[in-house]
Amino acid sequence: MSTQTETIRRITVPQIARRKGGTPIVSLTSYHAHTAAIVDKYADFILVGDSLGMVMHGMDSTVGVPLDLMIMHGQAVVRGTKKALIVVDMPFGTYEESPNMAFRNAAKIMKETHCGAVKLEGGARMAETIRFLTERGIPVMAHIGLTPQSSHVMGGFKTQGRDEDSWPLHEADAKAVAEAGAFAVVLEGMVEPLAAKITKQIDIPTIGIGASAECDGQILVLEDMLGMNPWTPKFVKVYGSLGPMIEKAVSDYATEVKDRSFPSEDEIYR
Repeated sequence: MSTQTETIRRITVPQIARRKGGTPIVSLTSYHAHTAAIVDKYADFILVGDSLGMVMHGMDSTVGVPLDLMIMHGQAVVRGTKKALIVVDMPFGTYEESPNMAFRNAAKIMKETHCGAVKLEGGARMAETIRFLTERGIPVMAHIGLTPQSSHVMGGFKTQGRDEDSWPLHEADAKAVAEAGAFAVVLEGMVEPLAAKITKQIDIPTIGIGASAECDGQILVLEDMLGMNPWTPKFVKVYGSLGPMIEKAVSDYATEVKDRSFPSEDEIYR
């Protein structure tokens, strides 16, 4: 008698796009296989964010993250998951120069990681590139508002939209990426009234990070919400305290080793 196992199918780009105005979209970042396997049970999509440069590699910003590093972590996350759509960030310097350059690097990411989509930063200025990629079969998630790769130009990580006079620029960015073919757009570091207005104005899902519950979904950096980073953005609700837990475990281990009270082989294997 044969038994059939249920095939788990990955969530697709069209499925995410159809969630506009529906059940909120759940997302987190992940950079390696074992955390991705846990997140996969609950997330609709997982972002392999270039934030890994700061979170995992101690960089001061995301600007120095190379393409090969994104691909390596993207491969790990894809291997560790079965259900969630995997989106990989295009790092700084790999797409801004021209649509052709963006296509070459986006195609390399998708071919080598087997992810389902790429994400790039920028609004109206990137609309031509987004259209170029989507017309050639590469799904694109856009990212506007506070764009970390442009933090040097912005003068740091500052909340966007505090000055209502700036709202038309952000609204124009959102409309431009939606019209260019992006299937969703991340709104980062944006005041709630502006995020709510944009969410109502465009036909694609908005994914908020520090942009209020008015968006169609939410994303956080996993290590931030787990309490693993010494500095956490003000908008992040911390759901765990893994940093102190890890430190205590390492401290206990070090103490046992120094006191020669570390479990013996008989105790470990019996």
